[in-house]
Amino acid sequence: MELDQLAEGDPELEKQVAQEGVAIADELRRRELDLLFTDPYASHNAVVTISVGQGGVEAQDWVEMLLRMYLKWAERRGFETEIIDESRGEEAGLKSVTLIVRGPRAYGLLRSEHGVHRLVRISPFDQNHRRHTSFALVEVMPELESTDEAGIVINPNDLRIDTYRSTGAGGQHVNKTDTAVRIRHIPSGIVVNCQNERSQIQNREVAMKLLKARLFEREQKKREEEAARLKGENVQADFGTQIRSVTIHPYNIVKDHRTNYETGDTEGYLAGNVDPFIHAYLQAMAGGVATGV
Repeated sequence: MELDQLAEGDPELEKQVAQEGVAIADELRRRELDLLFTDPYASHNAVVTISVGQGGVEAQDWVEMLLRMYLKWAERRGFETEIIDESRGEEAGLKSVTLIVRGPRAYGLLRSEHGVHRLVRISPFDQNHRRHTSFALVEVMPELESTDEAGIVINPNDLRIDTYRSTGAGGQHVNKTDTAVRIRHIPSGIVVNCQNERSQIQNREVAMKLLKARLFEREQKKREEEAARLKGENVQADFGTQIRSVTIHPYNIVKDHRTNYETGDTEGYLAGNVDPFIHAYLQAMAGGVATGV
């Protein structure tokens, strides 16, 4: 306030004070955010899988829209991204896609996105221009580097490993040899795929990381459900209602149903401006407000 008064009437000094004010505010927000990372795996890279839900071709397009949104969000933050596996829809969009997001606290930030996401819009695939509702499931897990990290131990005898010819990225090389890898964890029934690396060895290493992440998520979910049961809370066996809705027709709004944070800037949100929702979730979790996760 005193600096503002001193700078009054001096355009150059006012500009400098304003810039310093923005920098101070940004630093305060960063420090406030630091206090919200209580998860022991918050500093890890994130493994993100987006899968199609109800809605047919429309939902497959929604999966691809979400992928673009998170890629743009990561680019804004200077994070690296790598698409590990994808299954394209017959007509349009994606049935599923898995990517690794590498950057400071990638998992700590993106864990807020774990859940069902809903889209309401006039379908570009409907000749009658009717409004459609589609769903996609976003799963976020920490990337684990070693087999004993987080207590996840994998018995090689519990694995069935198959190789097949890749149809993903990587050029002609991947299409001529069986470089893609599929690993089935027999006790849990979990299946992971990796086809986007150039060699079978690389694909196998990445697939093992994906399997560790899925087993970690499975154990985390068991512990959360048991803790909720002991507290007498209503435990859902699976993802219930959506955590966030994007409505483009008949009005524009993005709303998080756990924190009630919302914005009318659907275009900016889909262009990667997800941080306000992430921050609202982290603050709500720190205050014990967010539910349904």
